[in-house]
Amino acid sequence: MIPLLQSVRSHAMFRTKPIQDLVGQSQGEHGLEKVLRPYELVLLGIGAVVGTGIFVITGVAAADYAGPAIVLSFVISGLICILAALCYAEFSAMVPVAGSAYTYCYASLGEIWAWIIGWDLILEYAVSISAVSIGWSAYVVNLLNDFGISLPPALINPPGVAGGLCNLPAVLIILAITAILIVGMKESARLNTLIVIVNVTVILLFLFLGYSHIDAVNWHPFMPFGLNGVFAGAAIVFFAYIGFDAVLTAAEEIENPQKNLPAGIIVSVVIVMILYVAVAAVLTGMVPYPDFHQTGAPVAFALDRIGITWGAALVSVGALCGITSVILASLYGQTRIFFAMARDGLLPRFFAEIHTTFHTPAKVTLLVGLVTATLAAFLPLDLIAELVNIGTLAAFIIVAFGILMLRKVQPDAERPFRCPLMPWIPLLCIVSCACLIMMLPTVTQLRFIIWMAVGLILYFVFGQKNSKNNGSSTGS
Repeated sequence: MIPLLQSVRSHAMFRTKPIQDLVGQSQGEHGLEKVLRPYELVLLGIGAVVGTGIFVITGVAAADYAGPAIVLSFVISGLICILAALCYAEFSAMVPVAGSAYTYCYASLGEIWAWIIGWDLILEYAVSISAVSIGWSAYVVNLLNDFGISLPPALINPPGVAGGLCNLPAVLIILAITAILIVGMKESARLNTLIVIVNVTVILLFLFLGYSHIDAVNWHPFMPFGLNGVFAGAAIVFFAYIGFDAVLTAAEEIENPQKNLPAGIIVSVVIVMILYVAVAAVLTGMVPYPDFHQTGAPVAFALDRIGITWGAALVSVGALCGITSVILASLYGQTRIFFAMARDGLLPRFFAEIHTTFHTPAKVTLLVGLVTATLAAFLPLDLIAELVNIGTLAAFIIVAFGILMLRKVQPDAERPFRCPLMPWIPLLCIVSCACLIMMLPTVTQLRFIIWMAVGLILYFVFGQKNSKNNGSSTGS
């Protein structure tokens, strides 16, 4: 088996990058400054996840897919994320380098798979940033309306929608966060810490206010759409967990990454799952699940329904904070993927340049900010949750397969953290993610295939020829 693997890996497309080279490269002139502390890493993970999903998708998923059993949907999606997190944790301890799944695949599966997952993550982050910023804009507009302030339709809608010219609030939030990321990760972490504290406080306040208004009658029938509805709901609410892998793009900026990265990612996913399950249980207990149909702000809607209007206003503020933290973490993750791929020569060198004063990839951060702001300004993005979902699920599958592969070809490599119950955890992760992909709409699958085909063309035209791994060992 292993000689066959080595024969396949001898082809240029499947050349791997030795782990020691990846780590050494991160410590050279193109390395990033280590400024993040362990608790900031956990907060980055929570901030990357808790936002649009819990404040927007929960109600629709309950009304249209799972009913009160949406609680089980969140548990299923959360467990799948924990399976993936365990695989990511082993990789992150072995390869504490910026780039997340991209870097891990380069070390285990080879360059072509690294490119595929890198291109996949570029789609995931770009679409997510644009879509979430549009959601942020909608919350701002609604909050201003509550105070009697109305913005002109031309400045809050894209062209072709209600007399719109551009979505200005969405543009402004992206550009503001871009500026913060350019100045430095330390400053970004401080802002994220504040935002996450506000966000989690608002969620806990909702749980406190809503708990006393739970009517158990609303939980019956518990599973109105059957078991299929629970799994369909899991495929939809999976969007609410997306973003935890942004923690791993901070590998070069965290102190003691071999210890803190695995702990940070697992702790953040577990905390988020507990919050989601609690919110879903209280939400469906407060209001009959059919009432959430076509409700874009289910948490605020539930508080309004029971007459706590001031609580609904606070929830809107919390939603803004949560969505802001998601934009920050996604922008951060996007720029680090570009940075890692450019440092390897698969993208133009421009993307890997470090600012001499701020010690951040300022140029690529500005470029990503401008591109995603343009998308948010002029495009009415639909089916965003499905597109982001399929990209993330594909990344999880490839990483889990990479763990299995690396255990075969490098059985004696140092592993500060080992994924337990091998090979069952990675195999279960692969099967679970594949099942969720099959439950997504066919049109989403086709769009994903087209995007990946474009990426492969770019790899063969530019990436393979300019790779810095040309001529290096194909093994690790």
